[in-house]
This record gives sequence, C-alpha cells and structure tokens, in this order.
Amino acid sequence: MDQELRLRISKWLSDWGVNSTPSDDVSTSLLVVVSLVLAIIAYLFVRRGVVRAMNIVIHRSKVSWDDIFMRHKVLEKFSYVVPALVMNLLIPLALKEHQLISSLVDRLLSVWIVVMLVRAIYSALDAVNEIADVNLVSRRLPIKSFVQLFKLFLFFVAIIISISVLANQSPVYFLSGLGVATGLVMLVFRDTILGFVAGIQLAANRMVSTGDWIQMDKYGANGSVVEVSLTTVKVQNWDNTLTMIPAYALVSDAFKNWRGMSESGGRRIKRAVSIDIHSIHFLSEEEQVKLSKINCLKEYFSSKREEISLFNQGVEDADMPVNSRHLTNIGTFRAYLIEYVTRHPLIHNDMTLLVRQLAPTSEGVPIEVYVFTTDIRWNNYEDIQGDIFDHIFAILPEFGLKVFQGPTGSDIRSLKGEVKS
Repeated sequence: MDQELRLRISKWLSDWGVNSTPSDDVSTSLLVVVSLVLAIIAYLFVRRGVVRAMNIVIHRSKVSWDDIFMRHKVLEKFSYVVPALVMNLLIPLALKEHQLISSLVDRLLSVWIVVMLVRAIYSALDAVNEIADVNLVSRRLPIKSFVQLFKLFLFFVAIIISISVLANQSPVYFLSGLGVATGLVMLVFRDTILGFVAGIQLAANRMVSTGDWIQMDKYGANGSVVEVSLTTVKVQNWDNTLTMIPAYALVSDAFKNWRGMSESGGRRIKRAVSIDIHSIHFLSEEEQVKLSKINCLKEYFSSKREEISLFNQGVEDADMPVNSRHLTNIGTFRAYLIEYVTRHPLIHNDMTLLVRQLAPTSEGVPIEVYVFTTDIRWNNYEDIQGDIFDHIFAILPEFGLKVFQGPTGSDIRSLKGEVKS
C-alpha cells in the first residue's frame, strides 16, 4: 500500500513537472514539504471540521457526561494524532532512498504518535474521573485511585514501546528485563503499590469515601475527606487545614468514620452534669405539691404516689424515712429530664434515649443525658445541645439541687476565715 501511495504521489508530482526521483534532493525536499502540507490539511480538516461538528452535537445533547469530555478537550487531543499518522505514512516514502534519515524520522514519528495517544487517553481518564465525582460513584469506589493506576500502567507501556521503537527491538525484549528490575520497582513504587492495595481494601469494605467525616488523631486529621487518591487520602479539617494520610495507614491503623452517624440521621448527645451530693434530699410535701404542677411531672407524681403509698401501708414506723419509701429530688429530676427530652421536637425517639445516674465521684453525682438529635449539622447540633443544658442548669434550683463546683481561691480563704472565727 505504501508503494502504491508513493507511486501515486510521484505521478502527481510528475504531472506538475516535478522530478520525483528520490535521488533528486529537490524532489525529495518537495515530497517532504507536500507531506507536511497534507498533514496540516488533514489536521485542519479533523480539528476545524470533524471535532467542531462533534462538539456542536455534544453541546446540544441532553446528557451531561459528554459535556465533561468536551470540557477536557478529549477530541481535540486525539486530533493531534492525525497529522502524525499522515507524516508517518508519507515522509518515510519521500525519504526512502535516504534509509538512515527515513528510519530515524519514522521512529520519531512513531514515538510522537504514542505520546499523543497517551496524552489523549489521560485526558479521557480525567473526564471519566470527573463524571464519577459528579454521579457520586467516587463515594462507593476509589475511582481516582484506579484512574491513577491506569495512567501509571499506560506510562510504563508508552515508555517500553517508545524505547523499543527507537532501539528497533521487540517490546518483549525489554519486558523480559523487568523481572531483574522488580526489586527496584518495588522499592521506588512502594507507597504506590501499598496505596493501591489499600485502596482496594478501602473500597471493598467501604471503610472511607469522599465526603466522609473521619477522625485520625495519629495524623491530626479531623474533618471531611475531599480526595481519595492512589497513595494518599486528603482530609480537610474543620479549621480548614489539610491533612494528607497515606492510604495504607487507614488499613493498618485505627481511625473513626462518622459516616454511620450521617446516614442514620441522628447525632448523639452524651453529656453529664455533676450534682452536689450535699443538695440531695427527700422531697417534702410542700416540694411535692410545687413540683407536681410541672406538666412533665404530673403523670409521674400520680403513679409514684400511688406506688409508694401502697408499699408503705405494710411498713412499721413508716414515718421514719429509713423504713419507708420516699421521693428524692434527684430521682424526680431524672424523671423530669426523661420526659423533657422525650417531648423535645428535635430529639429522636426511635433511637437510644435515656437519662442515667453514673457512679458518684469526688466531683458529685453525674446525671448523664444520652440522646440523639434529629439534626446532624454541626452548628444546629451544638445549638440543640446547648439549649438542653441551658435549661438543665436553670431548672436545677427548682428541685433543690446544686451543680458541683470546685472551690476557688476566694472560697478557700473564706472557709479558713470561718474556721478561725
């Protein structure tokens, strides 16, 4: 086919009065110029005609993924292959009698074709990665890791093919030498290999995805995952700093992923208030009458009074608190808190909801609120939590309770003064 094309070109030049004998330097130069002109014409036809027409069709289409390919100029980069193909076909024919130059040009043009193809495929892979991000596929699979790995594979293939073309040797000849260089490859690309294996594990087990909130104190990471690449995971912390974590570290080390909280629709409040032990006492009749007017405690007092009265009927010397059952202010306070958070419009009743008394410490008796908010957004969550505990601190005096506070310097001095007096 090359010979036939060459003969046609030679005939065309002869018709125009040009001596197309390859030994003629003028004719050879003219053939080279004609080849370059034809390559430029082919490029302009593809770039200004075919590619522009296809871009118009893409722009008018209803789907959005093809717009991403157009934005990455995939077709434009593939169009650079056309002039290289034309020159690779024609110029060696023009330089056939100059074997050394023809062979060198042929090899260089072949390498150019490989480079242009790889460059265009890289652009297409970038477009695929962006499409995966837009369609949220990257939240389930580490698409960027696979894209980077495929780019790395193409890079090595292009290097081997280019070297084999320039050396005029079969690619198998160079591939056979990779076994010797395996140790060096493992050393140089250790993080890449570990990162790829870790990426597969992260994807298979859905351990971390783009958009997840993760916390890894070892690396100072506490924020949202913005990128999962072949070797690293980029985390944007809540103070807007960026932390780069090796991908394999997420497999080998422990970290916390808050995705479950986000997907469940509830965010936990787990906070305690320490009650001063000296403020705990049995409720008097007056206090019971006062507290029974609280809407959240009306049903509680009704059931508890009947229960306690029935229990104390058979108790001897029931007037002694140690012999009979009585309501305490801290127990009534816990009952109030349970009813209060149950009625709260921003607290999940379908999730764990409890108010419990923890073991007493030197700082008093902790009463812990363990509930889940219906709004998981950080600022709204903090507002809900703050409002609940604002109410708790404000309502404590109504039950005759006090929050434990460690004595300050002035408190200690006043106590010393009382002891001396």
